[in-house]
Amino acid sequence: MRTAATWDPRQYLRHSGHRARPFHDLLARIPDPPARSGGPRVADLGCGPGNATVLLAVRWPTAHITGLDSSPEMLAEAAAHAGPVPGGGRIDFARADLTDWAPAEPLDLIVSSATLQWVPDHAASFPAWTAALTPGGSLAFTVPGNFRAPSHALLRELCESERWRERLGGRHGTGHVLEPAGYLDRLMALGLTVDAWETTYSHLLTGPDPVLDWTKGTALRPVLTALAGDPAATEEFLAAYGAMLREAYPPGPHGTVLPFRRVFVVARRR
Repeated sequence: MRTAATWDPRQYLRHSGHRARPFHDLLARIPDPPARSGGPRVADLGCGPGNATVLLAVRWPTAHITGLDSSPEMLAEAAAHAGPVPGGGRIDFARADLTDWAPAEPLDLIVSSATLQWVPDHAASFPAWTAALTPGGSLAFTVPGNFRAPSHALLRELCESERWRERLGGRHGTGHVLEPAGYLDRLMALGLTVDAWETTYSHLLTGPDPVLDWTKGTALRPVLTALAGDPAATEEFLAAYGAMLREAYPPGPHGTVLPFRRVFVVARRR
């Protein structure tokens, strides 16, 4: 049985500005939740260190927002954001595994950023999630759509090479993501009004091996977890992967450009 990936909140937050950009763009397209006494009830699936959860409280200051994550490390970092917010709402956090999570109460908004790609067949949970939405409530999420990009293709190639296959085969995170039209079809079949689209960002990264540093916060987590306790193997793997990334993403005069495709969905219950 494989050990779940260990997350490093500080490494993840090293590129927080770039990582938060898609969430801002998603928020701009989410309609206001229906009014209810005590403010909207919101669930943030895969809240991570809580920096995006705070943005929900800024947008809907009267909301009661619960951030859910399976990582104890991420929840420990997020705890600093828990409590009442100035608008009268509040934020709290809880541990949950999204592979079998279902809402325990009616919700006005279920939102997720860069998490569902880690959940196999997450679309199978859409019926239970959307059934819990109040009339006018929304399911809104964004997921990476770049699993054919060099960053991921090279990681798969290296993990499945003769040198690493025994220790790292299958740990390269192919992602469980549909195309925008696939999400649209699944959610419209449930009777929701759906807006689905994609965007490719050109993130300008700086510093030595910036793409390697980016992947250390996300795609590399299963690999780094598997190699934990073996610093020599970790150094060897990162040296090889870093060299491949430098060739695939050469620096330019202003930094290193990392094209990153994202898929977005906002589905509203009528």
